[in-house]
Amino acid sequence: MAEAHQAVAFQFTVTPDGFDFRLSREALKHIYLSGINSWKKRLIRIKNGILRGVYPGSPTSWLVVVMATMGSSYCKVDISMGLVCCIQRCLPERCGPYQTPQTRALLSMVIFSTGVWVTGIFLFRQTLKLLLSYHGWMFEMHGKTSHFTKIWAICVRLLSSRRPMLYSFQTSLPKLPVPSVPATIQRYLESVRPLLDDEEYYRMETLAKEFQDKTAPRLQKYLVLKSWWATNYVSDWWEEYIYLRGRSPLMVNSNYYVMDLVLVRNTEVQAARLGNAVHAMIMYRRKLDREEIKPVMALGIVPMCSYQMERMFNTTRIPGKETDVLQHLSDSRHVAVYHKGRFFKVWLYEGSRLLRPRDLEMQFQRILDDPSPPQPGEERLAALTAGGRVEWAQARQAFFSSGKNKAALDAIERAAFFVALDEESHCYNPDDEASLSLYGKALLHGNCYNRWFDKSFTLVSFKNGLLGLNTEHAWADAPIIGHLWEFVLGTDTFHLGYTDTGHCLGKPNPMLIPPQRLQWDICQAVIESSYQVAKALADDVELYCFQFLPFGKGLIKKCRTSPDAFVQIALQLAHFRDKGKFCLTYEASMTRMFREGRTETVRSCTSESTAFVQAMMEGSHMKADLQDLFRKASKKHQNMYRLAMTGAGIDRHLFCLYVVSKYLGVKSPFLAKVLSEPWRLSTSQIPQSQIRMFDPDQYPNHLGAGGGFGPVADDGYGVSYMIAGENTIFFHVSSKFSSSETNAQRFGNHIRQALLDIADLFQVPKVES
Repeated sequence: MAEAHQAVAFQFTVTPDGFDFRLSREALKHIYLSGINSWKKRLIRIKNGILRGVYPGSPTSWLVVVMATMGSSYCKVDISMGLVCCIQRCLPERCGPYQTPQTRALLSMVIFSTGVWVTGIFLFRQTLKLLLSYHGWMFEMHGKTSHFTKIWAICVRLLSSRRPMLYSFQTSLPKLPVPSVPATIQRYLESVRPLLDDEEYYRMETLAKEFQDKTAPRLQKYLVLKSWWATNYVSDWWEEYIYLRGRSPLMVNSNYYVMDLVLVRNTEVQAARLGNAVHAMIMYRRKLDREEIKPVMALGIVPMCSYQMERMFNTTRIPGKETDVLQHLSDSRHVAVYHKGRFFKVWLYEGSRLLRPRDLEMQFQRILDDPSPPQPGEERLAALTAGGRVEWAQARQAFFSSGKNKAALDAIERAAFFVALDEESHCYNPDDEASLSLYGKALLHGNCYNRWFDKSFTLVSFKNGLLGLNTEHAWADAPIIGHLWEFVLGTDTFHLGYTDTGHCLGKPNPMLIPPQRLQWDICQAVIESSYQVAKALADDVELYCFQFLPFGKGLIKKCRTSPDAFVQIALQLAHFRDKGKFCLTYEASMTRMFREGRTETVRSCTSESTAFVQAMMEGSHMKADLQDLFRKASKKHQNMYRLAMTGAGIDRHLFCLYVVSKYLGVKSPFLAKVLSEPWRLSTSQIPQSQIRMFDPDQYPNHLGAGGGFGPVADDGYGVSYMIAGENTIFFHVSSKFSSSETNAQRFGNHIRQALLDIADLFQVPKVES
């Protein structure tokens, strides 16, 4: 009970003489330091708000303007053109500090200077926003930059030359434009042409023309009005209708996973690796709170929107019967931990001081060494977050709205993030092909009750020290969590380090309050129901992860095409060989060059790519003809990707038109058809490096394997890939066992062969697989 006594600031007992208070100086000290830390955070946020609010200006620039105005006045030069005198006349006379003419003149110059400074900031921001609205640079050929683009780049650099904070560019980013309806319809019909026969295409063309002429103009007006009023005309509806209103389980259907470094091992001590990782994550959170993280910049000069980072920590998805909500706290001082069916609360701070990695290792080791058994129903409690959302909402309201259950659930939902201490080991063994797939399955769903799927992310720690993430999708997209993960892995490896025996550096403080065991009073029947739903879903997922070793982006570039286009065309060839037909293909691209931008769809199955695939399948074409068809398909794909990134995509526009039609009660056969089309091949590329914590040439084996997700369609494939350097690509292929049409391993083998066959067209030297 020693830790319980230390956890309160004072105790008291009732005596015949009254109350006997016994103060705990140590606890009071911690409360005092915690309060000081809170006030420091508030002051930092106020300071950041001021600096961000005046960017690209600064308090120093304000002082320069004031001094220049005063200096010109001293030299008898009126740069205000009479405005200072006008301000001086407007100031009240004989009132407090304004009594002397000198004071009134000084105050007038300060007011004038401030006005000039604020006007300058406004003009700078509007100019920068106008410059950032130019995207012509994306459509220019590599190495053939126009003079206009070069001048544009110089202007952008000049206007953003000051060291920016994380959110400095937010108000200077342009809004996502609403495409014209005819342009969207034209691109849509072009995208479905290779998938439909002449009769089907004619019917779709008729529906599209009718929609464009009759229904769309009214819907478009509302959408344009929203784009004027809202910061982003897509993002709030996308979050609500695609994610939060979904009633199916998050596990497999929505959440995705991220893997650790797979070719190196820093330590095999589970608690030590976790101690370093958690410490690095809270360091990242502190940088996030202080806005010390540099904004991601395309080409090193074009800022990407950072708003998704705001909810990375202290965020939980709360279930509802009709729609979920994202609960985000300004701060959280603990993490929730699951181990062997028990839940714990682990404090991250001692007073105002962040616990060192060695202290965190000790805390996690205490949990690993705790022999106490789970309480009745506790072991599978997290299965509630893996089952249907309606069932979880009902159970939460019925059994977790009061008493010890509410207190324990609050400890989880208000945690910075969730930690799962697994009893099994996973790693990538190049000699065991199944090892990477088993690792991915463990991260994607685990045993269905050892991940809290509602948290913004669950940090998974395996017995052999390997780590991974399971991430909720509603709050942000994969590149955001990738930014954090890259920081954590780089900090763990190159800054924190380990002793020769694999433990964290330093000495632990044994006086720290041990982890607090959460207490429950649980109804097991509702948990078992959710568990059975989740288990059936997990058992149906086939995941095939592999490392493609013959070549990477280095040799692909010798084909004079982008690595992403190369892989996407290979996926089309692989899919045709696998199923004997083409399908609607989804590739995610980002729209973060716009304020609050998230993603757009690139429809990778094009007339050009299908023409190339058909020519490859016929086997009678000359290599030169195949090369020409491939380059046309590659050029088309790159152009579509750029259109999607610059706000001229198809699917988000049609989705928002559909939402407006539902609000207005307008029926559209065209939109109903479009929104019901299944994505039987859903793909995504994961960036290898965003913040460059280390030199990949110097450390070529420090490679993450990326991550993956479940199939979007029951009879389709989910494919995630990471072009992990010059000489390797990682693939994560998912499908469902229940579908007779799909087989993840078969499709993975087709992907391998398609990559080799395309490389052979260009006589690219390669190693046999």
